[in-house]
Amino acid sequence: MPFILTGPLVTHYDLAGPEGAPVLLLANSLGTSFHVWDAIVPALTTRYRVLRYDMRGHGLTDAAPLPGETQGYSISELAGDALALMDALGIAKAHVVGLSIGGMVAQHLAAYAPDRVDHVVLCDTAAVIGPASVWNDRIVGIRRDGLPAIAPGVMARWFTDGLRAARPDLIRGYVNMVARTTLEGYLGCAMAVRDADLREAGAKIAAPVLVIVGDKDPSTPPASAEALAQGISGARLEMIADASHIPCVEQPEALARLLLGFLPD
Repeated sequence: MPFILTGPLVTHYDLAGPEGAPVLLLANSLGTSFHVWDAIVPALTTRYRVLRYDMRGHGLTDAAPLPGETQGYSISELAGDALALMDALGIAKAHVVGLSIGGMVAQHLAAYAPDRVDHVVLCDTAAVIGPASVWNDRIVGIRRDGLPAIAPGVMARWFTDGLRAARPDLIRGYVNMVARTTLEGYLGCAMAVRDADLREAGAKIAAPVLVIVGDKDPSTPPASAEALAQGISGARLEMIADASHIPCVEQPEALARLLLGFLPD
């Protein structure tokens, strides 16, 4: 298992694919590890050097202390973690694909570190994911009852009814993934999403952008994806049928086709 020191954190990552190929950075969603991308990695590594990593406090990456009871991390800090990982591995530039909070990180990178980013894919994300009251209620519940109490309910937002009925084994695995995320990592990143407004950042993005959304996503629905694409000059919007918030798990072939059709060789 590869680990590397990235500033004050030890980051867990995976780097696979042909040496010398263009690097494709995958930034995962809240409450997941980089294994959320497992099903699409084989298709992507035919053309790219694929870099996955666990966000701070997720998977096996260190959790940074929270700055306060009501203060979490920021999207800027999380984007800085991604840049620190690229620096530590000697990667100057990458295509970036971000899912949910990872898509917010990707927006920030494209806007404020344009020399480090080539093409960008924003998957099931938005410039603003709210309202803040929803996040505050969730944070109160997690502090009171713990992540295991909310993990089963998260599955209804992540996956369609059909997948949940057909793959109870998969769903139990993702319940475990959420429940075993560190409290600091989940709360810190939840507060980063709560506090983020990337609409001004979107207007600064000059890189080619593809926005993707599952047609049944209740967390960042198609209307949010449309608004995101409209706020970024030249952005293209694609919808994946029969997918909720985590299409890389639910419809990996469809997502891989869209990525390979958009990203240059």
